[in-house]
Amino acid sequence: MSWLEIVGWAGSALLVWSLLQKQLLRLRVFNLIGSVILVGYNALAHVWPMAGLNVTLAGINIWQLYSILRTRHDERKYAVVEVATDDNFLAHVLRVHWADIARFNPDFRFDDEHRLAFLTLNGDEVVGVLMLRPTDDPAVAQVELDYVTRRYRDLSPGEFVFRRSGQLTAHGFRRVLTPPGMVAPYYARLGFQPSGDRYALELPSD
Repeated sequence: MSWLEIVGWAGSALLVWSLLQKQLLRLRVFNLIGSVILVGYNALAHVWPMAGLNVTLAGINIWQLYSILRTRHDERKYAVVEVATDDNFLAHVLRVHWADIARFNPDFRFDDEHRLAFLTLNGDEVVGVLMLRPTDDPAVAQVELDYVTRRYRDLSPGEFVFRRSGQLTAHGFRRVLTPPGMVAPYYARLGFQPSGDRYALELPSD
């Protein structure tokens, strides 16, 4: 097998592998890299229809990446809605994602009604669930569950709950504490500071 064939097979494998990604940003990045590799391969092999196809795919991926990155911090793209903890739709969302929730929040148990619950939405699609409870200090909230669906996990939609929606400060909270022992926490990117075995965020005053 020549080096050119190896490049062609590698590009094809990367293109197929990209379609198996569940996270939107990762899918687009790997698909773009695979398309660019195949543009070069098909051009060198003089297979111009396939080169043209992959140029088109690369252009689509570039546009999609631009759209994703341009709107990932756009308040108009996301909405945060408070729901009751006994809401049937919330229970459905938790059931659908329960196995994935347990991976990142192994100590979470949905067995206490003394919580506040918020859904983060992109259009009509649920992209995140936040559940918390007041501590002995009513100005401090303890996060019980902070979950983002796989498709949106690399876009950090949690910033809209903690920093931009005003939902937490409307309840009188001025500080948020994360649960200890979370797997792969992302809080440092949202402005949280390490505090012992957890993270803490000082909420802005209105």
